Amino acid sequence: MKTNYSVDRTPKRSDEPIWWGLFGAGGTWFAMITPVTILVLGVLAPLGIINAEALSYERVVDFATSLIGALFIIGTLALPMWHAMHRVHHGMHDLKFHTGIIGKITCYAFAGLISALAVIFVFMV
Repeated sequence: MKTNYSVDRTPKRSDEPIWWGLFGAGGTWFAMITPVTILVLGVLAPLGIINAEALSYERVVDFATSLIGALFIIGTLALPMWHAMHRVHHGMHDLKFHTGIIGKITCYAFAGLISALAVIFVFMV
């Protein structure tokens, strides 16, 4: 039995790998880093399990103004936003809201705006 499949020798380039990469990075960050951050800052510190001196204003500012701290803050704000906006974009399609290229641009532009604001605010300190 012979099948009649043909191979497209000139496939159209897609920008989808870029968005899937940011989607995956954001999902990974949100699943692995965010719960630990919430545990430390939202549970352990208020309960006094972590020494209050460890989270003093001076130490937090020193961390936030260091390169690793700045990258951590930017990652915490930007990456989950890319993940969320990718889900919104594809979720609209699944719910039969076919917004086309306008919906895609709106979703990813919003994630880009939040990322840019995170970078600006972190480096303005």
